[in-house]
Amino acid sequence: MQNLRITSTASYHPPLKITNQQLSTIMNTSDEWIKTRTGIHQRYISNTENTSDLAVNVGTQLLTNANLKATELDLIIIATMSPDAYTPSTAAIVQGRLGAKNAIAFDISAACTGFIYAINTAELMLKSSHWKNAMVIGAEVLSKLIDWQDRSTAVLFGDGAGGVLLQKTTTTTPLILGRDLHTFGDLGDKIIAGKTTPKTGFPKQLTSLSPFTMAGRDVYRFATHEVPRSITSAVQQANLKLDDIDYFLLHQANERIITQIAKRLAQPITKFPMNISEYGNTAAASEPILLTQAIAHELIKPGNIIAMSGFGGGLSTGTIILKLLIEKEEWI
Repeated sequence: MQNLRITSTASYHPPLKITNQQLSTIMNTSDEWIKTRTGIHQRYISNTENTSDLAVNVGTQLLTNANLKATELDLIIIATMSPDAYTPSTAAIVQGRLGAKNAIAFDISAACTGFIYAINTAELMLKSSHWKNAMVIGAEVLSKLIDWQDRSTAVLFGDGAGGVLLQKTTTTTPLILGRDLHTFGDLGDKIIAGKTTPKTGFPKQLTSLSPFTMAGRDVYRFATHEVPRSITSAVQQANLKLDDIDYFLLHQANERIITQIAKRLAQPITKFPMNISEYGNTAAASEPILLTQAIAHELIKPGNIIAMSGFGGGLSTGTIILKLLIEKEEWI
């Protein structure tokens, strides 16, 4: 039986670090106000790099770590809500710049749940085809969608990218033990970014994009109720119990949300690693960045069972239960 394994992880953030104190010089906020409400201390912001630039950096690392040639890639999926353009897809740009001429490439737009949807899509496509190698990257330059005078959103977000390389293996244990994916389209107006509105008349003026807006209280309520349900459902599908999960890697949206989810699941907060204080909310990039860091710091080890869960725009939720099977040296 052919299943999959993760053979490489990588992450990247732009060099410009913006602290809460720096934000307080351009808007009515403070370091204390931001930290107590979100857990965020700083974030990284891109000056000149676009979403594809961040993704190419991660893709290059993934190939190097796995000792794989770009021409050996069969599939590239980029999860992003901040693409370089409507077309070409960010994934197509990455495919071209990496020289992965044999890979098909496309984007998935599911906001902060995007990476979870993308890794599910890649797994199903690999297992149902003769393909062997897939690159899945979450990449965001959210700073280009933010109204930097709106403290309700501007303090939350950062730019970054992270990803994994999936490869076929002969192991009898599947990579994904359980999954739960849901979309709540009737709540889509709770998070909006880049909305376009057709202009009247002819010839038409070029349409503009709306900045990021979010109904914070509604999103908090949604996340703290629907994410525990999603995680519980995926764990049950894997024929496991919540106590069997070694670590819960959640989308880094807000420290309060993660803490509340841990309480609802009756699991110790020590099983919920966080890096939101350093990165802020990086949407589709947050889960793979966190996974990469947890492995690099040897918090997560081969043999661990982890729950990865994303939630956000759509509105949407997605959880996968993974068992990491590879040897330690293969993470390097």
